[in-house]
Order: sequence, then C-alpha cells, then structure tokens
Amino acid sequence: MEVEKVFHMKKGVGHTSYATNSLIQRTITSQAGPVIEESTREVYTTLRPECFMMADMGCSSGPNALLLVSRIIDVIDEASQSINRQCPQFGVFLNDLPGNDFNALFNLLPSFEQDLEKVGGRIRSCFVSGTPKTFYGRVFPDKLLHFVHSSYSLHWLSQVPRGLVSKNGEPLNKGNICITKTSSREIYEAYYAQFKRDFVLFLRSRSREMVCNGRMVLIFQGSFDSDDPDSLLELLGSTLHDMVLKNLIEREKLDKFNMPFYCPTVEEVRQLIEAEGSFAINKLEIFTVDWSMDTSQNLETRAKFVSKGIRAVTESLLATTFSLAIMDDLFQLFEKRIKERIAVKKGEYVNIVLSVTKKE
Repeated sequence: MEVEKVFHMKKGVGHTSYATNSLIQRTITSQAGPVIEESTREVYTTLRPECFMMADMGCSSGPNALLLVSRIIDVIDEASQSINRQCPQFGVFLNDLPGNDFNALFNLLPSFEQDLEKVGGRIRSCFVSGTPKTFYGRVFPDKLLHFVHSSYSLHWLSQVPRGLVSKNGEPLNKGNICITKTSSREIYEAYYAQFKRDFVLFLRSRSREMVCNGRMVLIFQGSFDSDDPDSLLELLGSTLHDMVLKNLIEREKLDKFNMPFYCPTVEEVRQLIEAEGSFAINKLEIFTVDWSMDTSQNLETRAKFVSKGIRAVTESLLATTFSLAIMDDLFQLFEKRIKERIAVKKGEYVNIVLSVTKKE
C-alpha cells in the first residue's frame, strides 16, 4: 500500500465525509487553542514581520483549517494593535497529501476572505495557497515561515512500517491492524522505528523552512504507553476479524493489512526533539478527550458519532485493501462494537500538544 498515493480523508460534504464528521478534531484543536494563541502572539511580537507567513501541515478538507487560520489572524491583529502597528498581511499555505479534497476546501475561501476583509475599520489581507505534498520532506523554500501548525496528522506515518513480515514472507502481526496489547515487542519496535524516521524528517524539514525564532505548534494522538495502547483502531481490527468469520473479507488480506499509525508517548517525543536539535521546547503537554465527546448522549448516538468519525478518516486505506463495497457493513458492525465497549469502559483519545521555537 503506497500511503502517499491512497490516503486521504473522506471527500465531499456528504453524511460520511470528513467535513461533516470532524467535530472531534475541532474540539481537540480548540482545547489546545491557548497554546496556539500564545505561540502566535509571541512570535509576532518578537519578529514583527510585515507579512506573517504560516503553514497548516495536514490541513484536510473540512472547515477546521480555515477556522484556525481565522483565529490566528484575530490574535495577531489584536497583538499588532497593542504595540501600535498596522496589522500585517498574511500568507497561508494549506498543505496535505495530493489526494486531499482541496477543491472542497477552496470553495470555502470566498466567504472566509469576505469575513476577514474589514474588522473595526481595519483591512486585513490574507493570501491562501494549497500545497499538495507530503510533509515528510521539504515543502517550502528556506527561511520562509514564521509559524507552522499541524493538528491530528503526525500520528499517521509515511508508510506501513518495515519489519512486519518475516524473512519467508509470513505476516508477523496477524489478526491485528496496528499495535495492540497482544502485539510482540518486534511489532512495537518496527512501528516506533518508522515514527522516529518520519518525525525526525519532519523536524529537519521544518527547521530549514522556518525563520530563526519561528514557532511551531503540533497536536497529535499520543499514548501513555506506546506498546500498550487503548486505541479505536484495535477495536476496528477486531471488527474486521468478525467480518472474516462471516466470510465477508479474506483472512489473508486481513493478516497482511497494517495501518500506518503510531501514537508516541510524551517522553518519546521529547527525546526525538532534543536529539534532532533544531527546536527548543516551550510546552509539551498531554490531555484526553472522550471518544464520543458528549457522554450525556445515549449509547447509540455516541457509538454512531465515533464510528462515522473513524470512517471519515480511515475509509480510503481500508477500501484500498478490502474494497469500497464492504464499508457500510464494516462500520455498522463497528458501531455495535463501540456501543458494547463504551457501555462497560470509558474510551478516550490521548492527545499531545507541543510548542517549539526554531533555534538560531
């Protein structure tokens, strides 16, 4: 599976699309909002550029990216007034893989730009561009960016890890689609090695593209123990196994399928940043959000919300291996699995928020 070519959030604005089912991502980004606001305010007041250049790495196709950009512009506008400066112009780069639904995102721009044009009699100019390319490598010229943001993207790897197959071609993670509580140490080490390669490459690439003292805020799924996760993808793997038992998918396909997904610990992230050396850590925090967000809802509503959210994110990868035709059946069964699980045990996303400064 060539992840870069096939992976994208569910396109369009339909009832199973990412645009319609990305409230959990918006909520998580909102909870990290104070860190984002503090970072953008500090980088602006320190550097005071006439044109503030920022990039959203892994922007996807729903309204979340533009909501965040709008908030950042508001923060910098307020900061510029506090130091008696004219609000800068803004250059915004929305980055994601080539398969991302950029057209749906661009269709939101006219109303976004209209809302920004005048606030309190001040003109605020924003120039938005799309950059379809993997962020695991260079995307922009040297020393271009003042601020970089990425939300809920860096737990997705550039490829399925090497080392998940034996020398004679036997799958080593049979019955699972990611690291689970039953995975061997060998599986964990293969996933961590791929995350390390990807994350270090991400840091090195951004360090070249950012100005000195530029800021970067990253939000991604993490875990308290990387080799003992509590992941919805483990539950999704169990659902796929149920479909094998129902003869709806082939066992061999499931045995060979692995998600390019890894949730690091805070300490793993800290060690990699310090070893890479380009950035100084300002904040590195962890917080949790319930899978269903609103625990006051009934179990059916909560399970449906969770299932649709995971479908919007994973369908492109699953359909590549198991076919699009089974997706409705798969996620109906997955919804039942979720309902059974949350009836007896709380499920939470563990989230890492990281703020760093580019060193001189």
